[in-house]
Amino acid sequence: MTTDGPALDLLTRRLAELPADFLAPVWREDPQGVHVEAVINDLLQEWGGPPETSSSLAPWQPSAPGARRRLALVTCWLLATPGLVRGAPARDAARRLLSRGLDELAALVPPERFVDDPDRREELVRLVLAGLGLRPKGETEAIAADRLKALSSVERARVLRETQKQVEHARRVREELAKKKRAEAEAASRYGGE
Repeated sequence: MTTDGPALDLLTRRLAELPADFLAPVWREDPQGVHVEAVINDLLQEWGGPPETSSSLAPWQPSAPGARRRLALVTCWLLATPGLVRGAPARDAARRLLSRGLDELAALVPPERFVDDPDRREELVRLVLAGLGLRPKGETEAIAADRLKALSSVERARVLRETQKQVEHARRVREELAKKKRAEAEAASRYGGE
């Protein structure tokens, strides 16, 4: 996130105006559905370079999870924003983001939420900008990173899992202490009565 990117409100507004086709069922879920790998290939070609190979498109083949493929479509719409950085380094960064950067998020949040929910829109915009090495216009790296972490559904899920583990651990410790006290009380009553 070392370079100023576009203004945050420009990208969140673009995401809010996402055409319905980008939320349509994907091929395999629906025989008339969108071929995600074709959309990604077109986007990456537009950013410069040769057509993708079938092996480089493997992460978006119909066998990939549907939510992941649908979030990739939404992300393609965002990446196609006029004026967003282009060229070989950006193309490689976009490919990495689309192939590996959305998995956890897609498993947690339905793609529609990135259009309907203002916080999720901002989260996806910030994730895409960070994936391209950009930050929202006018923000420092620290502010951009902090805001992305604050909005992160993945981070929130991680904190929730960690909190649940701690609560479970505390419950087990309380149960063990209660068992120990009962055992001590039984032992004291046994020896105290003799």
